[in-house]
Amino acid sequence: MRKQLNSTQRNAVLTTMATLVAERQTDIIKANQMDLENYSGGDIAMKDRLKVDQAKIDGMIASLKQLASEPDPLGIERFATTHENGIHISNKTAPFGTILIIYESRPDVTIEAAGIAFKSGNSILLKGGKEALHSNLILVDLWHQALQTHHCDTDWVSYLQFTRSETQNFLVRPSQKLDLIVPRGGEKLIAFVKQYAQCPVIVSGRGNNFVYVDAEADLNMALEVIVNAKTAKISACNALDKVLIASNLDRKHQFLQQLVQELKKSNVEIFTDEALLGLAGTNPISEESIWYEEFLDYKIVIGQTAELNEAIAKINKFSGGHSASIITGNEETAAHFMNNVDCAAVYHNASTRFTDGSQFGLGGELAISTDKLHQRGPIGLQHLVTNKWYVTGSGQIR
Repeated sequence: MRKQLNSTQRNAVLTTMATLVAERQTDIIKANQMDLENYSGGDIAMKDRLKVDQAKIDGMIASLKQLASEPDPLGIERFATTHENGIHISNKTAPFGTILIIYESRPDVTIEAAGIAFKSGNSILLKGGKEALHSNLILVDLWHQALQTHHCDTDWVSYLQFTRSETQNFLVRPSQKLDLIVPRGGEKLIAFVKQYAQCPVIVSGRGNNFVYVDAEADLNMALEVIVNAKTAKISACNALDKVLIASNLDRKHQFLQQLVQELKKSNVEIFTDEALLGLAGTNPISEESIWYEEFLDYKIVIGQTAELNEAIAKINKFSGGHSASIITGNEETAAHFMNNVDCAAVYHNASTRFTDGSQFGLGGELAISTDKLHQRGPIGLQHLVTNKWYVTGSGQIR
């Protein structure tokens, strides 16, 4: 069994890793350029996630430095009591052990996920996609250099260069103990992992996020929130896909026309339900199943609901359980919406684009879970731990 590192050792590795990424940023971008040149797929979201530019390099460095500065998440006492017979019982945070993360594109995950796992005392197996191979390999090499600098085993961070069939075999018959698996990708990847995994899986699920524009909404605010949530980064799982409009919204037609005009500036393809049929610049929905889709593209659906509870029911039926927002000036309406919508993150008068570990003050994230066990929403440093009971006695028997 691998010896646990103390907080000082883990922080030293993270700090050295930040320095190495800064020193080798030109090489990282060159490796990423090879991946971009080799990418022949037509998925614009995947290509956007694949790209490593100066902003992403800066984000990697900032994430590593912040992780090094965070308090140690291990050994935190969550509960303590003394039994009537004198036994002292406490519950403390502890590492999971070994975590496998399977992800597509996103070379920055190789930094952020490994950093969070390492800081929380876990070793991590990284199974990246073939489209990001050159980027991932140079980043893993830097992890090994940082670990070796501080006389730590390099297998704290390992890269699995597996084919799909090899990955399947590893999930069914792992060659080492796995304690947790996190698939980050599309629904096909998630279904694949859940089918074959022999240990707990945290689903970093689809977005398909909603905004509901209530009858008491500030229309300028609604316009800005919708355009931002849809167009700022279409490859993000917190991007907007569906808009619901209250049927009794004041100046509804004028608002919808303006919304279409603004979305068209970013070349967003707009679909509407039957209630909004004929809205200039839009297309009618051809199949009801579109309400279930996460687009990760310049597409959006706009529909109408008669009242608040109808909007809530529609979101709970079709959304991915990720994020949903209400635009309203009525606090009571907002509270009802937020309490009854079944999503990991619910918003009042704000863009869904904030569902992100760094934006939530977590210092980055391993994933954004749409499961309810053991953690929902962004999984940060504080959440990548399990617990352990410590019982101290003086010979007591039962």
